[in-house]
Amino acid sequence: MFAHQPFLKSLTDRPGIYQMYDSDRQILYVGKAKSLKKRIASYFRGKPAGKTAALVARIASIQVTITRTESEALILEQNLIKQQRPAYNLLLRDDKSYPYIFASDHPWPRLALHRGTKKRKGHYFGPFPNAQATREMLRLLQKVFRVRQCEDSFFQNRSRPCLQYQINRCTAPCVGLVDQKSYAQDLQHSIDLLAGRDQKLSRDLAAAMHAAAANLDFETAAQRRDQLQMLRTVQADQNIEKGSGHLDVVAAALDGDEGCVHMLYIRHGRIVGSRSFFPKVPLQTTAAALLGPFLAQHYLTGPPARVAPQILIGTPFSGRAALQQALQHHCDRAITIRQPQRGRGIQWLQTATQAAEQNLIGRQASKQSTRRRLHDLSHALDLDTDLKRLECYDISHTQGQETIGACVVFDLDGPRKKDYRRFNVAGITAGDDYAALEQVLRRRFTRLQKGAAPLPDLLVIDGGKGQLRRARELLTELAAPQVLTLAIAKGPARKAGHERFFLGDRPRELRLDPTRPGFHLLQHLRDEAHRFAITGHRARRSKRLADSPLQAIPGIGPRRRKKLVDHFGGYRGIESASQNDLARVEGISKPLAQTIYNHLHAP
Repeated sequence: MFAHQPFLKSLTDRPGIYQMYDSDRQILYVGKAKSLKKRIASYFRGKPAGKTAALVARIASIQVTITRTESEALILEQNLIKQQRPAYNLLLRDDKSYPYIFASDHPWPRLALHRGTKKRKGHYFGPFPNAQATREMLRLLQKVFRVRQCEDSFFQNRSRPCLQYQINRCTAPCVGLVDQKSYAQDLQHSIDLLAGRDQKLSRDLAAAMHAAAANLDFETAAQRRDQLQMLRTVQADQNIEKGSGHLDVVAAALDGDEGCVHMLYIRHGRIVGSRSFFPKVPLQTTAAALLGPFLAQHYLTGPPARVAPQILIGTPFSGRAALQQALQHHCDRAITIRQPQRGRGIQWLQTATQAAEQNLIGRQASKQSTRRRLHDLSHALDLDTDLKRLECYDISHTQGQETIGACVVFDLDGPRKKDYRRFNVAGITAGDDYAALEQVLRRRFTRLQKGAAPLPDLLVIDGGKGQLRRARELLTELAAPQVLTLAIAKGPARKAGHERFFLGDRPRELRLDPTRPGFHLLQHLRDEAHRFAITGHRARRSKRLADSPLQAIPGIGPRRRKKLVDHFGGYRGIESASQNDLARVEGISKPLAQTIYNHLHAP
């Protein structure tokens, strides 16, 4: 038990952060305080209840760091939480980078979804709340302004317009069906919309429509009219409160030790998306107590661009002024956190609150369903304790090419997507699923034994007895024979509900009632592994197909590739051409033709 009285006597009243440790020197909790002495004393005053009592019972030592202001303490607190991941702090699983829309620096620029570091030259717009909202905006831009969104490698090797031109979603700059001035104008209109310059864009489109009509260019005038109508439709659908066009709306719901925070994102006068967060809330008892730490961690540990100038909240919380000051310091601009009293802000908050409550109910129902399924499966496998963590593996390829191995993880809360992994399989005979599975399992379990993640209670393989035997041999070799293994083989005619299950070292068939919850859990697990594997395989295959085989030939740049494709009508024509035929193409010398021919016909 921590001797708090002598510690409190020596403590200062200045602001700062405190770190609580257990007897093994493991971090328990990181907190900030306007007065360190008063805040820490509150833990030992009276009889704390619930999780606070559990925390106090484990405290063996406390360390403090003094700061100049409360806002400095808040920033330091969030940095330490992110680094140390204390067991009793609110923790967000939000490490994935936010998506942007990228306009490339190219003679014919493209618009595309972008994640990660901003290394490429061009313009970035965002961040958007999720990939779905980003793709919806890209679809709108493609429909209205028809700026290309294809990869540069695809663009450089076209000899005729693609399907996007045929369905009126692109102006086909790849084959010169639009002049550079018109294309630049369409790009600028797209940028105006992304940057929130809606009124300027409306004026420009209206002026262009009237100018084209005055010049009797009725086709262009009709195009500008259609664009103007689409833009006004979007503006009407996203009508907002004057002066509040760039903001986040945040609402929280709490039930026991589970919480949900729902955010509506309004950017440049448009609702660009929404997102629900389910933070771990071991110490929170009210929605207000949940909201303050969430906002601090969500905004202060992310890029300044993520923070909207205005943040609307439905529940006031202590420390709001300090958080506002810390955000202003973090972003180097004005930030306002306020509770609206009237207008659209109230309506938005009602929407966000209802979404938070409903999503929390849905998540709890899903968790209860998953736990019921895990209990039923444990009973079917005749286990002494319930399963808590499952991993399923699947292999995907096309005739042995671009082989991908996938691992998906389920726990008590259902799919644990942050633990999903894909493996690029190489160095095996094409189509050898046994070797592919062995390589994937070896790489995965080698990492697990080094502490990358807990070992699963049940390892599931999409396959039959052969795959199960190979997995058992490998687990024995890696000194992990205690992991229970199960294989799911497709039934007659590959129909759902007729699967066959094999279990253990000496595979025995396990018969499960197709109506049992445990049976449904295995189906869900298998289908999720298959989806994850085939998605990765298709992405890898599409990348290979998009890359021109000519790119690997020294001396063949984009211009020469385009001339070859234009001359022969595509890659197949180039492949079937003789050396003399290749040398007839403008810019292709006889030695270069020889190099191209040798590369394309190498054994």
